[in-house]
Amino acid sequence: MTFKFNNVYINDVATVTGPYEKAGPLGKYFDMCYDDLYLHQKNWEEAEIKLIKDSIDLLVKKSSVGVDMVDLFIGGDLLNQIVASNYAMMDFNNSFIGIYAACATSTLGLILGSMFIDSGYIKKAITFTSSHNMSAEKQYRYPTEYGGPKPKSTTFTATGSASALISSLKGPIKIESGTVGAVINSTVKDVFNMGAVMAKAAADTIFKHLQDTGRSIDDYDLILTGDLGIYGMKILKDYMFSKYNICLKNYNDTGVMLYNLESQPVYAGASGPACAPLVTYSYIFDKMQKGKYKRVLLAATGALMSPAMVNHKLNIPSICHAISLEAMV
Repeated sequence: MTFKFNNVYINDVATVTGPYEKAGPLGKYFDMCYDDLYLHQKNWEEAEIKLIKDSIDLLVKKSSVGVDMVDLFIGGDLLNQIVASNYAMMDFNNSFIGIYAACATSTLGLILGSMFIDSGYIKKAITFTSSHNMSAEKQYRYPTEYGGPKPKSTTFTATGSASALISSLKGPIKIESGTVGAVINSTVKDVFNMGAVMAKAAADTIFKHLQDTGRSIDDYDLILTGDLGIYGMKILKDYMFSKYNICLKNYNDTGVMLYNLESQPVYAGASGPACAPLVTYSYIFDKMQKGKYKRVLLAATGALMSPAMVNHKLNIPSICHAISLEAMV
C-alpha cells in the first residue's frame, strides 16, 4: 500500500558512526565519527544507546529546534525489545513510538511520521534508528571473540545512528510518498546470506510502489536499496527482470556504498538499520541538494529473523518499506 503525502519535509538530519564507517568512502559526509566501538562506554549495548543520544542531540543543535518543540519521536533498533531506543529515550521527556522492522526501520519510521504530520495531528517529529556491529553480532550470531569463520555472502552490521527532523515546514527534501511492504517468505534459511533473504521483499515493494504511483523506473534518478550487499544486488536485478520484466537502472545499494569492499574486512557489504539512513542522510542528500538527483526511491530492507526461529530451521521472513524523496532545489 502506498501513501501520498502533500506537505511533509525532512528539515534536517544527523549521522553518527563508528570507526569502520569513518574509514569508508563516505566518511567525510558524516556529522560525527568515533574511533572505537565502545564509544567510551562499558559495553556494546550502552555504546549503541550513546549513538542514538548523540545523533538526536546533534540533530537538535543543527536544526535549532528544541526537544520540547518536537511532538513525537519514532525509532527502533535491532536489539531485543528495542532496548537501545527505549533506554536512549529515557533522557527525553517526549511521546515515543518504538518500532521494529529490522533493517527497514528507518523508512517505516519516516512513513509513520509523515502520516501523523500530513493528517495534522502533529507538527514536528524526529525519527531515528541505530545498529552496532558488536551488539548485533552477539545477539543474532555469536560473539566475534569466538573467531568463527563466515562465508563471503555475510554482511557486516554497520555501527551508527541516524536521525531526521520532519515537519510540514518546507525543507530541502520532500517526502513525496511511502510504500508499506508485506512480509515475504524468502525461502532462505541461511543467516549468513541476508542479501538473498531480503532481495525478494525489495522487488515486491519496488514493483508495488511503481504500480500504485503509475510510475516507471525512469521516473527516478536513483533507486536505492538498503542493505542487500553485492550478492543481494545481483539477485534483486535478476529477479526484477525475470519476475516483472523490469530492468533496474540507476540503481545502487547502501550496503555496498558504505564501505570499501576491496580493502575493508566487511564481506559482502554493510547491513543494519543504520545502514540505509547513514548513506542517504549524508552522501545522497548532499548530491540531491547539489542537483545531481531530483527524485530518489529509498527501499530499505529487513530480515525479520530471531535466533530461535533460525535454530528451528525455518525460512527467514523479510520486508521492505520504501519512500520517495524529492529535492526542493
